[in-house]
Amino acid sequence: MLRGLIMYELLIVILVGIDQITKYVSQNMLQENSSISIIEGIFDLTYVENRGAAFGLFQNKQFIFVAIAILVTIVGIGYIHKVKNNKLSKISIAMIISGAIGNLIDRIRLGYVIDFFDFKFIWSYVFNFADVLVVLGTILLCICMFFEEKKNSLNGGK
Repeated sequence: MLRGLIMYELLIVILVGIDQITKYVSQNMLQENSSISIIEGIFDLTYVENRGAAFGLFQNKQFIFVAIAILVTIVGIGYIHKVKNNKLSKISIAMIISGAIGNLIDRIRLGYVIDFFDFKFIWSYVFNFADVLVVLGTILLCICMFFEEKKNSLNGGK
């Protein structure tokens, strides 16, 4: 039981580590060059210092983001430890926590979040690995909740 719970904390540490390494590499490779085209007109690595939230919203409101990230982390860890759920929903929560912590580290350390994934053919927003974790973790959690609800309704609401 305890080993299973530590697995989620280890997953969080690994994912935060990947996020921080990718941001470090992008900052050192891209800061001077600003952007490197990987697939012409489709995908670039573009260095951006994001002082807001997703899509550049709420610029320079770092306190709000720090508070939300801390709250998400505390509630998420509590959820992983207390709720008897399937592993997939706990992994999705760990992904969301990892993304929140990854961007929290940047906000505290730098005062901004380093973004670098730039899919030009989709939209004009640049994002990072932590953002991917939050979005994919949220989608995965919604899918888990949908199927859990479906299972409960088939079992008579139990």
